[in-house]
Amino acid sequence: MTLNSNSRLLVTGATGSFGRAFIREVLKRYPEIERLVVFSRDELKQWEMQNEFPTSKYPQLRFFLGDIRNKDRLLRSLENIDIVIHAAALKQVPAAEYNPIEFIKTNVLGAENLVQACLDSDVKKVVVLSTDKAAAPVNLYGATKLCSDKLFTAANNIVGRRKLRFSIVRYGNVLGSRGSVIPFFIKKAKEGNLPITHKKMTRFSITLSEGVEMVFRALEDGFGGEIFVPKIPSYNIMDLKEAVAPSASAKIVGLRPGEKIHEDLITSSDSINCVDLGDYYAVLSPDSNLRDIYRKKGINFQNVKEDFCYNSGTNKDFLSVEEIRNLIIRNIDPNFKPI
Repeated sequence: MTLNSNSRLLVTGATGSFGRAFIREVLKRYPEIERLVVFSRDELKQWEMQNEFPTSKYPQLRFFLGDIRNKDRLLRSLENIDIVIHAAALKQVPAAEYNPIEFIKTNVLGAENLVQACLDSDVKKVVVLSTDKAAAPVNLYGATKLCSDKLFTAANNIVGRRKLRFSIVRYGNVLGSRGSVIPFFIKKAKEGNLPITHKKMTRFSITLSEGVEMVFRALEDGFGGEIFVPKIPSYNIMDLKEAVAPSASAKIVGLRPGEKIHEDLITSSDSINCVDLGDYYAVLSPDSNLRDIYRKKGINFQNVKEDFCYNSGTNKDFLSVEEIRNLIIRNIDPNFKPI
């Protein structure tokens, strides 16, 4: 099932950075979409979205206050819905280390609530947002997202004769998203020094628009059971510091609880189930027949090499200082100037 003007779509976590960008793009591409439900627990952000997208102009738009921890509310919101984009999650790594059960309730039990609610409704397709921290996790947040990924992947085994399918999109840090490092660095640069956790630290980077586009691709290409991984660049934290504030000093503060020096999008353990689809990889559910489906559909793919690993530190594509600055200007602040 693909997204079109006849779709009835619900987005969880719809008032977050991704959700807002995705809904803007949906309304741009399909202004006559039949039904579009904003599902989130933040009433202020929903009010702000209602001002941006007034129902007088978008009568098909609905705003549901709710928490994915509440299965009954999810069931109610899924009435007359055929596609779900699941972006709701608790995400801050240090907060997860200090409040583990709260992250488990939202990221794991909330995921299971959505699986069950979709099974009990007429939903046909679900695309779930994941994170590089779910690959070989060393922190609680990553562990909850790995568990969530497993729940959604395994859900394809219990759909029975339903046309329902679950797929996942996994990518790295979204450039300029709320709570991310670049807005933090821009703010701290005015103080003359930047806190650096580790000089060798690297991260994957993806723009918000690229993340949105990857979800559209997953809706189009997903058969259920895949973890789609876009091919994206990395950056080094010291290059980021140079891009934002070359005149500022670097203060080494050490790794935060649960933090890695490098991140993985695909681990070597996943390589046996991973295929290269050109612009992106897909980690296939090991108990699926997705390779056979791809062959029957004429989809070109290549199996990756044994022990292949997609790691931010060994990535072949790194952003230069100038490229980072250009990305900041295009995606965060058109008036940005390094300090």
